[in-house]
Amino acid sequence: MLCRTAAHALSSIATLLELHDAGKDRVRAMQHAARVVGNLGDRELAECLASPDGGEGRGDGPQDDGLTSLSGEARAVIQELAESNGSELLERLQEETPEGLLEMLRIPGLGPARIRAIHDGLDIDTVMDLEQAARDGRLAALPRFGDKTAERVLKGIADLRATGAAVLWSHARAEAARIAEVLRSHPDVLRIEIAGSIRRRLETVRDIDLVVAVRGSPSVVAQSLSQMRGVREVIGGSGRTLSLRLDDGAHVDLHCVRADQFALAWWRATGSAAHVKQVTDHAAARGFTLVGDEVRDATGALIPVADEAEWYARLGLTWVPPEQREATGEVEAAAQGALPALLGEQDLVGALHCHSQYSDGGATVEQMAAAAQARGLRYLGVSDHSQSNTYAGGLARDAILRQHDEIDALNARYAADGIDFRVLKGIEADILPCGRVDYDAAFLERFDFVIGSIHSRYGMNARQMTDRVLKALDDPHLTILGHPTGRLLLTREPYAIDLDAVIAKAGAVGVAVELNADPHRLDIDWQACRVAREHGTLVSIGPDAHSPQGFDNLELGVAVARKGWLTPENVLNTRSADDVLAFARARRTLSNHASVSAPASASTSPSAH
Repeated sequence: MLCRTAAHALSSIATLLELHDAGKDRVRAMQHAARVVGNLGDRELAECLASPDGGEGRGDGPQDDGLTSLSGEARAVIQELAESNGSELLERLQEETPEGLLEMLRIPGLGPARIRAIHDGLDIDTVMDLEQAARDGRLAALPRFGDKTAERVLKGIADLRATGAAVLWSHARAEAARIAEVLRSHPDVLRIEIAGSIRRRLETVRDIDLVVAVRGSPSVVAQSLSQMRGVREVIGGSGRTLSLRLDDGAHVDLHCVRADQFALAWWRATGSAAHVKQVTDHAAARGFTLVGDEVRDATGALIPVADEAEWYARLGLTWVPPEQREATGEVEAAAQGALPALLGEQDLVGALHCHSQYSDGGATVEQMAAAAQARGLRYLGVSDHSQSNTYAGGLARDAILRQHDEIDALNARYAADGIDFRVLKGIEADILPCGRVDYDAAFLERFDFVIGSIHSRYGMNARQMTDRVLKALDDPHLTILGHPTGRLLLTREPYAIDLDAVIAKAGAVGVAVELNADPHRLDIDWQACRVAREHGTLVSIGPDAHSPQGFDNLELGVAVARKGWLTPENVLNTRSADDVLAFARARRTLSNHASVSAPASASTSPSAH
């Protein structure tokens, strides 16, 4: 690891320590360490540690002191970074921090101390909620905040957006819906729809695309819309297509058309550019020409297009759902009538990754079950953290036994009351650095299903991490591989891993891979969903719900699955509770049978366990 990279890790630790109110001395010591190591430039960290002077006087910039002057905690972190390419302290702090707070750290002028005060005082952990609190007066009402601080926060959010920084899909959609509602009040707006990357359900979004059907001249109405309250400036475009910068920093591409042009304009603005080109080329081969937002036949006659389905049909194509329009084979499949019947949210009958107050969730098992029932689900898989995950309230064995008793009583009550709903006993067990799944085999037998996830040692190289996960897949108790790349969108890159090899083996041994639907994760992504489909590997769409509101994540999980061409048959939790239990038991039964049938000398081999 280069010293500059290590300095970034140390700086991140300092920021997170401050966010967690870990004490000024620890924060300053880590900040000092980041400066010292950063001054060593592009040298290898291990070489600096091995040098007799501890790196003193060898950096590219001004020196504070050498490595020998650092605190014991900082030196331990640096040693670990050099040896393992990662830091257990950094990983623990990242896991302990709500993902939305990590996202807030990107806002200019909003430091960790302020973020902590906001979270503690208002229980806010998303940028979207922070912006709303700054607008409605709740932020200003906090002690030591006031109106000026709220204004600075809004300016910081606006500045972040103005840089073109990506935002999470869920935040972009909410902002687009808000803007569309404002523009809809204009008397000449007949219809307005969201297009672009938001409509295609990309994980992160940089700008908002809106298509507007108008009464009268599109150019005149576009100019009028650009002067509505909340628009700061026109930053590009002309005529009926304008790029606007709003007061809150959002970038909006506005495309105004006549009502009869709307269908084709909406299709074009949805994209992607590569998909539009492929369809345009396909149209040209059939004698159609696109001129702006109109289509003409070989004679030059204008062809009316009422909606997108009619447009595709005229070209001999089946309708391509917006999520699939990424030029990844969908045009060819549409020409052959071979597009799959994609998954819908109504196809999900259960949720298998949910947390309760037993670990780091915010609701009881019964409250989570009630929320799942309210969404029309027929079973809930409770999967709190395992014992090794101490910073997320991982469960000791006695706590699990208590939880299982509670679940048994709850299920008995449902049955007595004639309620068609079940709570399944699951666990999100850490996959330890050695590849072992947390808890011993006898204890894992107590669970209806086991999700295995990595929450530590992200710095392993690709071979080490891949071997770690492949070994975990050999455990017959493992039912689902949780968030397989460990990424946090906008805040943490995925760890190095041969995901294709992992997905292939999971399918071969009968383990599902998770599409974690938390908007900060979406892990696996839609491209990996395609890989899973090709290997015949089942995908489990897990909301990773830590509260009743967390079940809202299923909507986005389904959208990503659709983007990855998944059908109901490709998804584990479209199956009944009995089928899920059978899926989990299948490997255990085979393993137990193999153990009984094997010669005694083989019973201690790794494959037998």
